[in-house]
Amino acid sequence: MEVFTPADDVAVRPAQIEISATPRRVFPEGVGRAYFALTKPRITFLVTLSALAGFALGSSPSLNWLLFLHTALGIALLSSGISSLNQYWERELDALMPRTQTRPLPQGQLSPRGALLFGITLSVLAELYLALLVNPLTAVWGFVALASYLFLYTPLKTRTHWCTFIGAFPGALPPLLGWTAARNELGVEALVLFGIMFLWQFPHFHAIATLYREDYAKAGIRMLPVIEPDGRSTARQIIGYALVLVPVSLLPTLLHISGWVYFAGAVFLSVWFLRVSLATARQMSHVQAKYLLKASVLYLPLLLALMVLNR
Repeated sequence: MEVFTPADDVAVRPAQIEISATPRRVFPEGVGRAYFALTKPRITFLVTLSALAGFALGSSPSLNWLLFLHTALGIALLSSGISSLNQYWERELDALMPRTQTRPLPQGQLSPRGALLFGITLSVLAELYLALLVNPLTAVWGFVALASYLFLYTPLKTRTHWCTFIGAFPGALPPLLGWTAARNELGVEALVLFGIMFLWQFPHFHAIATLYREDYAKAGIRMLPVIEPDGRSTARQIIGYALVLVPVSLLPTLLHISGWVYFAGAVFLSVWFLRVSLATARQMSHVQAKYLLKASVLYLPLLLALMVLNR
């Protein structure tokens, strides 16, 4: 980063000198950006969208727009709080991996104490907001997501490859939270939405772990692609979960959550996703894992969008 000093530009006009002499607000702005980055905004956006898809599917016959907005804000706060606390917990591991070394805590942009207080504040606000302005059931499941992600999945990442399986439970909760926000009850339909998210995560995260195997190894994170060099178990899991995802993705139509247009689209999308998974399992290369990751990022939003549009 370049640092400006008066010697850098001897031809500046008097007005420029006057402006540069005033206190610059770089520090507050930089801290604000750092706190924003702590919330993992891209992931928070995707989590909120999947929760709102669950809300839309659970809303029958019409959408309660005020409750919809409360749900969006509550889930966004909760996801931001979990992400912030996760980065606090993993700050030393993040410093070891090139892809995470630029995060605020490894870079020293924020103090660990500040990040911890920020994450706790967001999480408490989220739980209170959901309990008071949405419903207590959603707040309870939100706490389950927070506790299982932070106190089960996160510490297990350096202990066992089963961390992916454990982490898939909180990762699959957003559409269920959306459903309970809309209906204030938990039914088989919500469990189906949970199941789709749960199964989808394994090809998705195994692709990420394959791409960043060396990074995870440096930090001692025991993802399956890290601890088994030949990739056979990873390949079997990718195929197995993608295969089961095909029939499970069709259940929303059979349960009358969505219509037959969705059914046709789900067949096409799920078979395509399975084919990509099979191709990756046959050749566990960096290029093929990247292709699977892109396919997974396309698959889920398209499936949920089609489900909502044809509800």
